Amino acid sequence: MTEKAVDDIIRLFNLYGETNYLGESVSKTQHMIQCGRLAQQHMNNLQVTVGALLHDIGHLIGIDRNTVSMVTDDQDLGAKDHDTIGGNYLRELCFPSLVCELVSGHVQAKRYLVYKDKKYYEKLSPASKMTLEHQGGPMSQQEAEKFSNSPLFDVILSMRKWDELAKNMESPPGSIEDYRDYLNQVLHLQ
Repeated sequence: MTEKAVDDIIRLFNLYGETNYLGESVSKTQHMIQCGRLAQQHMNNLQVTVGALLHDIGHLIGIDRNTVSMVTDDQDLGAKDHDTIGGNYLRELCFPSLVCELVSGHVQAKRYLVYKDKKYYEKLSPASKMTLEHQGGPMSQQEAEKFSNSPLFDVILSMRKWDELAKNMESPPGSIEDYRDYLNQVLHLQ
C-alpha cells in the first residue's frame, strides 16, 4: 500500500503540479516544494516537512477529480475546500495524523491571522485575498479561541508563514521525486 500511495501522490504532481499556482508567479509544485524546504530548514521534523510539502495537494486532487472550484471574476483559484480534500485524501492513504492535520489546518491559520491582526490582511497577495473570501473570511472570536487551543496551533501558524514565503521564482525548482523517500518514511511511521 505504501508504494502505491506514494506513486499516486507523485502521479498527481506530475499531471497537475506544473499548472500556475493561483495567480502567483510559481507553479503548484514549486510552491509546495518551497514550503516543504522551509519547514525542513526551520523545524527539521520529517512529518512537518511532509505536511508542508503536501499542504496544497487538495488543489491537485481537485483538478484530478474535477471538484468544485473557487472562482472570482472568472479566475479559477483552485479547489474549494482544498485543505479538507487534501487532509481526507492523506488519511485514506494512512498518513500519520500530524501530517493530515497540518494539511487540513493551513487555511484555518490564514483565517485566524486575518481575524487576529487586521494588518495581516494587507500583506496577503491579491490571490490569497480572493481565496480568503471562499474560505470563510476571518474567523469569528469563537472559532479563533477554539483554533488557538489546538495542540498544533504553533506548528500550523509556522506552516502558514512558510506558505506565504513559498512563492519565490528564484528558488531552484526541485522535483517531487526528490521527496519519494520522505513520503515512504512517513508512511512507514504508522
